[in-house]
Amino acid sequence: MAFRIGGSARRSGTEESRAGGNGVGRTNGADVDDAVDEPVDAVRPHFQLGLEPMLGAAGWHKPSSPTLIEIDRIFVQVFALVGEAIAGATHALLAGDREAAKQLVQRDEMVDVLIGQISQVAQQQLVHGETYADERRELVAVLRMLPDLERNGDLAEHIARRAARGLGAEMSARSRGLVERMGEVATTIWSSTADAFAERSVSGANYVDDLDDELDDLHVTLTAELVAGTMSLPVAIELAMVARFYERFGDHAVNLARRMAALVTGGPEPGTSGAD
Repeated sequence: MAFRIGGSARRSGTEESRAGGNGVGRTNGADVDDAVDEPVDAVRPHFQLGLEPMLGAAGWHKPSSPTLIEIDRIFVQVFALVGEAIAGATHALLAGDREAAKQLVQRDEMVDVLIGQISQVAQQQLVHGETYADERRELVAVLRMLPDLERNGDLAEHIARRAARGLGAEMSARSRGLVERMGEVATTIWSSTADAFAERSVSGANYVDDLDDELDDLHVTLTAELVAGTMSLPVAIELAMVARFYERFGDHAVNLARRMAALVTGGPEPGTSGAD
């Protein structure tokens, strides 16, 4: 499974994907372990960092100031880490790989550190830097994107935690198939969001919105499977949470894509899809 941010080629599993406030701190402090530096490359797919951001349509374009260039660089790293986390968490859940899941949980701290760096750089520039109007608008938009970015890192970590507890072994065959598909769609949504951000692509943002419809449908279908009583109540409750995590992952990706599109077109700031 490989991805290229800013490129046209990306694959998800065996299916090739279709072309197409601040409050940035930890929201679940008790749900986090200390970060470690061990690589998890052997247990999760890779995001291949591709092209630099390209010239956009109207308002938002390839960054020119050193501050915005640095923010873009860190954004790409976060996109890659979260993309690897959601794909790796799905694999660990279905394969019953508890050790891989534990490593992914520990690596989530890296996402929070990088998001904190983006926030610090943006706020420092807004408060103390010499900025022009367009740059200030971009910096404010970046700060508004960070909660969705951070939350998706958390959601992937929550799925990995269920994998570490061995939930996958208790799932029915039908629910495993549905979760596998949800993981594929969520991974494709995230790679498409990363591409739309890198390319400043409004059409790419619209494609993310379309992909999220399938994830919503899968959430409904998996919920119906849980209600059918094919699994024990404790397993059904945990799996309902997992389904919700995937569904909200898609919603946060849509929020990010819409904010990016509004910045490109100069349109109004979009609303969010609500709390998790």
